[in-house]
Amino acid sequence: MIGNVYDEKVEKLFPAPSPPPTVLCPQRWPGCNLESLAAMRHALIDNHTRYHIFFNNTKFHNHVTHRALAIYALGGSGPVIEKLYKQDIKLQKAAFASPHPITTQNFVDHLGDENYYQAYTTFFAKAIQEKGASATLDEFIFSEKYNFQPGRDTESQPEMLYRFVDGVWHSLIHCGYGLEFGLEGMLAEGLSLAAMHDTHIPGFLPPSLFVAQPSDGIGAMMNSFASLVLDSQSSAMPFKTPSGQDTHAFSILARVLKDPSLASKGSFNLTKQYPDTLVAHGYRIREHVQKWTVDLSKPGEIERKMEECIWTSSVIYALGGWRNGMHMVTSSIFLPSLIAYLSPRAQVLLLRAYLSSVVAWFVACGRPSMNFKSFFESTPTVPNPPNNSAVPQVEGIAAQDAQTPNAFIPLIQSSIMHPNDHHTKIQRAFAHFSTIYGSRPKGYFAGTELDGAEELDGSLFVRAAVLTADYMGWVREGENARMWSLKGLFA
Repeated sequence: MIGNVYDEKVEKLFPAPSPPPTVLCPQRWPGCNLESLAAMRHALIDNHTRYHIFFNNTKFHNHVTHRALAIYALGGSGPVIEKLYKQDIKLQKAAFASPHPITTQNFVDHLGDENYYQAYTTFFAKAIQEKGASATLDEFIFSEKYNFQPGRDTESQPEMLYRFVDGVWHSLIHCGYGLEFGLEGMLAEGLSLAAMHDTHIPGFLPPSLFVAQPSDGIGAMMNSFASLVLDSQSSAMPFKTPSGQDTHAFSILARVLKDPSLASKGSFNLTKQYPDTLVAHGYRIREHVQKWTVDLSKPGEIERKMEECIWTSSVIYALGGWRNGMHMVTSSIFLPSLIAYLSPRAQVLLLRAYLSSVVAWFVACGRPSMNFKSFFESTPTVPNPPNNSAVPQVEGIAAQDAQTPNAFIPLIQSSIMHPNDHHTKIQRAFAHFSTIYGSRPKGYFAGTELDGAEELDGSLFVRAAVLTADYMGWVREGENARMWSLKGLFA
């Protein structure tokens, strides 16, 4: 299967991956080799050539390449990548040619029309080759021109940033893979996917968001990742929350939890819940999120606010039960890769749009309560897979520590072989977050408005990973597989 020959131009869109853009991006695990590289590239090129971005008429996303890249990044073998790719493509819909090409003149005319996926992909691939990734993102996702245009009514505005974070963040995820691995083809596909999404409520991300602010001109060096600047505070050290007028993302979450106007009505409906929530509560959600502060005059602000988004997504998933929080986690892992390519202005826009979408999904899923004290008292930090062979006792080391000296190794090994493709991706995310934020101490989040957040520490990520493995089933170790449930991790 891997011996197939593809068009040379297509192969150039999916070269061997480059290193991650920054140290805050997920790093590659040991195990990558020529065989796994060939299998991964075959999956990406074959999918690009043969399959559409949606696999049904409800616009459910084709993300077979996401699992292939995640397994590759985790050091999975070539045969595993190939076997699971064959499994994942069984559901996919064949690719087809678009009615006609997309140009800058007709760009807005076919947004939301999946018949033009191939044409938008070709358009974006050319733009990336001519302008580069940063300029392409800045123009087609974050510019005022491609979000709100004078003379158009509210229903026909392009609103590309809204589309980028819609669809349970799949466009953001797809583009994130492209930027993390240096793959022009993935970035072009991800941008095209954004063009396929619909706008459920015009102006949820309002025109005022795109108006240039005085602080937008602050030098990129001040607002780049603090961990990349010599003599600056490393991301491994706690970033103390600035005093004064700073509002933490946890405080926004707390206010949303206490807002009686955001109460759920009726039962959960997977396909309608998010758009219905935006129609009913979009403007109220926007009012809350607008009070989240992002001040570019403060060194390290972008890294700090990105971290707030990552913790918020993980807390909603882990303490609230997944209820679509799974995609919050698997999307937040790409914030570092995206931000590395963006101007300060676009960085702020991305983070605001992302948090707005996270909060909207939190409301859509019923604003589950969060008991931090109970969570940390009742959840393990070490996995206990079935059929776990005992190891010889080591003097001076507790049996549990000798059995599992690194909690994430059995978690990752098991996730790679799980039949559900999201399992690998969420465990990769938790492993990465544990790497960069696992040393955050209890009390680090004291001072926000979220009740109990002072109990939170960096063990959140391994606890969430163990809960996920126990819930989904240790299939590699002999248990039956379970799939994601709308009832949550604690059902």
